[in-house]
Amino acid sequence: MSNAFAPQPFDEFDDEFDLDMGYVTPEAAAATPGVDEPVAFPGEPPVDQRPPLQFTPPAVAAPPPQPGPALRETEAAVPAVAGFNPVGDLVAGAASAFSAPTLSGAHTAEISVPRIAIHVFAERQDTLAAAERAGQDRRLSRATTQIRIGGVAAAVEAYQHEPTPPLIVVECMKDPQTLLWEVDQLAEVCDAGTKVVVVGATNDILLFRELMRRGVSEYLVAPLQPLQLIAAIGGLFADPAQPFVGRSIAFVGARGGTGSSSVAHNTAYAMSERIGANTVIVDYDLPFGTAGLDFNQDPLSGVADALSQPDRLDPLLLDRMMVRCTDKLSLFAAPATLDVDWDISPEAFEEVTTQIRSTAPFVVLDLPHLWSGWMRRTLIAADEVVIVATPDLASLRNAKNMIDLIKQGRPNDAPPRLVLNQVGVPGRPEIPAKDFGAALGVHPSLIIPFDPKTFGAAANNGQMILDAGAKSKAAEAFQTLAQIVSRRELPMLTGPKAKAEGKSMFSGLFKKKS
Repeated sequence: MSNAFAPQPFDEFDDEFDLDMGYVTPEAAAATPGVDEPVAFPGEPPVDQRPPLQFTPPAVAAPPPQPGPALRETEAAVPAVAGFNPVGDLVAGAASAFSAPTLSGAHTAEISVPRIAIHVFAERQDTLAAAERAGQDRRLSRATTQIRIGGVAAAVEAYQHEPTPPLIVVECMKDPQTLLWEVDQLAEVCDAGTKVVVVGATNDILLFRELMRRGVSEYLVAPLQPLQLIAAIGGLFADPAQPFVGRSIAFVGARGGTGSSSVAHNTAYAMSERIGANTVIVDYDLPFGTAGLDFNQDPLSGVADALSQPDRLDPLLLDRMMVRCTDKLSLFAAPATLDVDWDISPEAFEEVTTQIRSTAPFVVLDLPHLWSGWMRRTLIAADEVVIVATPDLASLRNAKNMIDLIKQGRPNDAPPRLVLNQVGVPGRPEIPAKDFGAALGVHPSLIIPFDPKTFGAAANNGQMILDAGAKSKAAEAFQTLAQIVSRRELPMLTGPKAKAEGKSMFSGLFKKKS
């Protein structure tokens, strides 16, 4: 699996801004070959007539079947190669580069696993390591993962005396015939409704179909990658009534005064107006939030009301709490008052964020410059983190501390994105962008030049940079950042506005050089 957050060499930066090209998502399609006839085992009725075996205790345990010609032909046709899983490596590597696994289907969705218990019984050391790393992932933060040494036999022995959890992951590196017999033994001790994921050594569609007939939820081929296991678990618990889970993008300043809120609001506005994606801004700076001022809206107590009653939130109540700025941009404004001491539990912030993510494809979290338990959990749980810094020593120190902590809490994700703001202040000594990025080990995704006239006029008029200064370098920078964090291109335009407004971030790569 590629190490997406390893330090990389740095090239010279552009004068205005530099962009990180690592976000681009390629489209891949995989075709699964069909098989005409399923496997029929000796001494058993034909497979087509055999009812699926559910994971409930049967009346009598079946003895282990004897080897048969059909199974031997299957093993000869698809040999098992230990330690070789090119499909799993490819999927996990791509998911790591995109910082989110891809579930089944044509669309990429963020994974949300409910509060369940997961038991893993693994035989191989690399499977144990992958399961342990998956259990530490932010996507499984609400689940409780227990990892035990041993395969299916150890699981059967354990559940003789204890109830089974909602999900069991078992590994069996034996031949397919023994694997199927051990799965039948596991079914005897499993409670109704338990989901089972089997990890095996044989990449065989016939074995996969036979396991599905026996009630197994998913079959994976070793060796496993952490994101591959996370994607499989997320697919099992995806809610059919909820077609998507919005992508959360957290913006935080390395220190006070970096302009993190301004960058968050302008980026969200560019995502909604230029890319055309439904976006929600959540202002979590309860006493001093500026989202209402920046969009010239009355600061309703939307966020405060939601945090005070997170258990009562539903789509209708959330819609009433939001302020609609444009057709595709909604706002959860902060009350911006000092009359209340805001002492809110981290669980409330987590629940509100989860509920808001079900309302739009993109949720921009405008986080204040403070440090608390809910800030730590919000940064680690976000799908994308953008740290806004200015080119000075205080920002460098604080940004390094944030990046190190976030990397440690998100071992399977790409590192946070770095945005350098207010670059080029006249008369101010600055750390060069190249040295700034090299010290952090993170290539700056964007460099926004210092433009007090444009930003000041926009702030005083309650406008965004794209409206106050559509042709400014800052407006172009926010459009670029919107493409990076949303992983979407600007729509192609036709007519007179195509040249002015439909500029793609890749358009300059294909210009002919004279």
